Amino acid sequence: MKLSNATLAQIPSEVAVPAYDRSKVTAGIVHFGVGGFHRAHQAMYLDRLMNQGQALEWGICGMGIMPSDARMRDTLRDSDGMYTLVVKNPDGSREVRVIGSIIDYVYAPDDSHAAVEKLADPAIRIVSLTVTEGGYNVNPVTGEFDLGNPGIVADLNDPAQPKTTFGLISAGLKLRRERGLDPFTIMSCDNIQGNGEVAQKMFGAFATALDEEFGTWMQANVPFPNSMVDRITPVTTEADRQDVTDSYGIEDAWPVVCEDFVQWVLEDKFVSGRPEFEQVGVQIVADVVPYELMKLRLLNATHQGLCYFGHLAGYSAVHDVARNELFAQFLLRYMRTEAEPTLEALPGVDLAAYQDKLIERYSNEYVADTIARLCADSSDRIPKWLMPVVRENLAADRDVSLSAAIVASWARYAEGTDEVGEPIQIVDRLASEVRTAAAKHAEDPLAFLRQQDLFGDVVNDERFTKPYLEALESLHINGAIATLELIMSQASTR
Repeated sequence: MKLSNATLAQIPSEVAVPAYDRSKVTAGIVHFGVGGFHRAHQAMYLDRLMNQGQALEWGICGMGIMPSDARMRDTLRDSDGMYTLVVKNPDGSREVRVIGSIIDYVYAPDDSHAAVEKLADPAIRIVSLTVTEGGYNVNPVTGEFDLGNPGIVADLNDPAQPKTTFGLISAGLKLRRERGLDPFTIMSCDNIQGNGEVAQKMFGAFATALDEEFGTWMQANVPFPNSMVDRITPVTTEADRQDVTDSYGIEDAWPVVCEDFVQWVLEDKFVSGRPEFEQVGVQIVADVVPYELMKLRLLNATHQGLCYFGHLAGYSAVHDVARNELFAQFLLRYMRTEAEPTLEALPGVDLAAYQDKLIERYSNEYVADTIARLCADSSDRIPKWLMPVVRENLAADRDVSLSAAIVASWARYAEGTDEVGEPIQIVDRLASEVRTAAAKHAEDPLAFLRQQDLFGDVVNDERFTKPYLEALESLHINGAIATLELIMSQASTR
């Protein structure tokens, strides 16, 4: 049974379906980056609201710009925008629902003029983003907008035919302004500290380069709320697709599988209204910073703490790593001795319980998260999630041994061959650069740290380089497991 509006009535009773009339839903949000996480998170929250009879004017229109987005366009077109969300609980039970909050999809390369017109539609009041850390075009060392990016150069030279997120959104805002329409809110939902502030800086820099007066107007009139988002959502596999068909009789080309835990903390800063997200569990707050620091430096950084060591040790599944007591204790010690001291006060949050919960979440075998997913895009992740912890601890003269070991595990992983000689496929926008740096370890053990765009000047600080070199040498000689045992033994004596 192919998933579509026409087949909703035939869906088995154990699968919840939209309780609202989807024909009455209109688009109020354009979302860039429709992937698994967006569909397990923001789109799910909106579906919850719609099932309560609310927010029917806040339907989602997806918008894609990358060649790979054409597949999502075609998939959602074939299913009338719907998909199956499979929530897998730690006890093996499931909650399965068809999500109906996405009602349209615009693939900008098909017609950039139509994409800009959609953004200029007065019904659109929020433009949201899950474009990954690399989608904000930030130089990782200077923190400034990269005006030399070829896509950015092309959009600045030909703003009438925009191809990037920056060009499209700016064109949409310009057209609204010309027509006397209110601007929309730009809402980042990416794992970046101060994601709204980062988005404001980067979009403002593009707008200013395009037209200085327009850039000033954007900064004064377009809000960019900060948010913190959390839900482990592995990449959909062929086995997931087959399971949805076998278990529920639904032919869904791109279902979404996720864990039961979900969190969204959102700054209440919108220019033209917003859905009543607080009615379905979203935390609407005045200051997101303490929450996002907690998540980025505990959850996201420990993902990096387990993935390279785990891959080198021969693991492929996250839950197998988390169930190994050695790995669990390593991650907990990192969180409690290096990450936690850098966090701001967070009233009402039990940080120890949160950290224990993270290990429990990682151990959920039914989510079947992969080490490969966590190892991807490291050059965007380590500088944003782990290195701020390193810099703050060094400034306070605190220990950074475990953080250094995590970076060493990435450096060893980046050499491209595991402990049994099997090749490692490095998925990273800087794959060539990190491989080249890692290949110099024999002649220069600090070569990897000399990538200033990733690590700044930490290569000059012996408090970091000493434990880094010790961990890297041990990884080469002893392997990942023995290295972790050594690290934990040394940590217990400090």
